[in-house]
Amino acid sequence: MLLGFSKGQAVCSLLLGLIYILILLGNLTVFSIIQVDSRLKTPMYFFLSCLAILDVCYSTVTLPHMLVNSITGNRKISFHRCFIQLCFFVYVGGMESLLLTAMAYDRYVAICNPLRYSTIMNKTFCFHVVVGSCIIGWLNSMSHTLMTLRLTFCDVRHINNFFCDVLPLLEAACSDTQIIQMIMHVDTVLLGASTFLIVMNSYVHIVSTILKIHSSDRKQTFSTCSSHLIVVTVFYITGTFSYKSPRSADSFYVTQVSSLVYSFLPPLLNPIVYCLRNNDVKRALKKIMLKNEKKKY
Repeated sequence: MLLGFSKGQAVCSLLLGLIYILILLGNLTVFSIIQVDSRLKTPMYFFLSCLAILDVCYSTVTLPHMLVNSITGNRKISFHRCFIQLCFFVYVGGMESLLLTAMAYDRYVAICNPLRYSTIMNKTFCFHVVVGSCIIGWLNSMSHTLMTLRLTFCDVRHINNFFCDVLPLLEAACSDTQIIQMIMHVDTVLLGASTFLIVMNSYVHIVSTILKIHSSDRKQTFSTCSSHLIVVTVFYITGTFSYKSPRSADSFYVTQVSSLVYSFLPPLLNPIVYCLRNNDVKRALKKIMLKNEKKKY
């Protein structure tokens, strides 16, 4: 039993439906623009198109089921469906963390080592990075899912969340969860903190290099990098707040809200940030819109 949407179901349903539609439209628009415009066939936009598809999957894992629960008021979820949702949510979240790290490295090579950019960031390397992110994300997800499956759950299976995630399931378990909690801490360091440190280290070098660039080119260069930095910051802050928020009974509402925000805010903001702050994407979007207007006349 998912303990969410106890009140204000009509408002929640409307908001969730609107958010999910915006996520789909925004990310599929960004993906389509990159595929159509030949000038966006670079490693940076290849990773961005992968991120757009990943964000669609990220929101689809949780939001449709949450929307159904909100509309019908039926908060039940089957045992197997709960763990399938857990598996894919952890998988997509871990893969997105790795992909954002790869995008930071791409910007680091482009700005700090531009003469070797085409050699280092070739198509084969970029493809291997994405495949490697898929494999690592899946292994991470399977480890969490299989360990959680080994737990014994109480007769009254209440999950203090809007969807099935690791921490709420640990709270619902009756058996000892110390081993899984230890694995979660290790995973937080390996997949969370380490990737965040790599991203921050890349941007320390990027900012240092940008400050040495001529003032006329500095603004355009920093604008491209700042878009990715905003996306990374939103993803890690919401994730940290969700998984590190207080777990006491008094913080039940805070825990629910932080988990909800973590599930939809990154995929909702990513296309908005890239469309508003990226001049190449804006130019490509305007070009497509002008073509469509000419076809009408």
